[in-house]
Amino acid sequence: MSGSTTTRRQVALGSIFLLILLLLPLVVDGYYQTMLTTIFITALVGIAWNLMMGFAGQLSLGHALYFGIGAYVVALMAERYGLSPWLGFPVGFLVTSGLGLVVGFLGFRFGVKGVYFALLTIAFAEFARLLFEHWDYVGKTGGLFLGSVKPDNRSLITLRGSATFYYYAVLATTLFAWLWCGYLVRSRLGYFWRAVRDDEDAARALGVRAFRVNLLAAGISAGITGIAGGWFALMNGNLFPESVLGMRVSIDFIIAPIVGGLGTLCGPILGALIVVPLNEIAKEAGQALGLNGLNILLYGTLLFIVIVAAPDGCWPWLANRLALAGRSSSKPDGP
Repeated sequence: MSGSTTTRRQVALGSIFLLILLLLPLVVDGYYQTMLTTIFITALVGIAWNLMMGFAGQLSLGHALYFGIGAYVVALMAERYGLSPWLGFPVGFLVTSGLGLVVGFLGFRFGVKGVYFALLTIAFAEFARLLFEHWDYVGKTGGLFLGSVKPDNRSLITLRGSATFYYYAVLATTLFAWLWCGYLVRSRLGYFWRAVRDDEDAARALGVRAFRVNLLAAGISAGITGIAGGWFALMNGNLFPESVLGMRVSIDFIIAPIVGGLGTLCGPILGALIVVPLNEIAKEAGQALGLNGLNILLYGTLLFIVIVAAPDGCWPWLANRLALAGRSSSKPDGP
């Protein structure tokens, strides 16, 4: 199949998928709209994490740090100072990007790589969680609560409203982040990321400034994750350190891009569509059967199946079946 035919097929199927998402709120109720919004948030974080791990090759297990800080920045600016989230989101992006640069600088500057870099990210996330659990200003373990709002026609101003509003708002944010990341990974910077990921020494020998491009990946990934945290705060109306900064949060978020396919643009979205509903079903089944941790068991089973049946993730396998890529579609860095 020629490249132009493949591209047309990609555009056509992508347009159909987007059209279905735009029309879904017309046929599903608030519960399913909220679950779909959770899928979008998970996909948004997955896109950000995949940018750092899948394309730049930097393993982070502490993305809850950026998610939680982004959530608290937006919530505190709205609740403590009465500032619009339209201002909170840019500030949250800058703050979390800055944190990503700090963590990245400490790791890349001193040659901390692989699992040791992952441990460094965990340490920062856990330190933030402990700090927030003992900080009166953010409510400690008692939580931070946003004042309730009545959905009205001012949702575009306050960025708070009904389940339908959050559905479309987070969908738009996820779509923008996906397009931006797609542009980045196909740009010169994206080729530098992949070069450093595949062989950093060779990339340096060719003139790639590995330290700088890794820092950019860390900063951009952290900033997008902070945006996702901001939407989570507005949608939930309450924040607890463990629920946004805990280690479990980081693990939940990285499962989706792993299941979907690392180093692919569509993998985190497909992974979120698989993982979030599975988690909800497992929680309900666990409550009905009195089995705590059933969702963790299902996560493990799912990861085992993916590793055995589709080592590169579900998206490369699906792309091959739908003829969405050429001969190399089974490898990462596809659509």
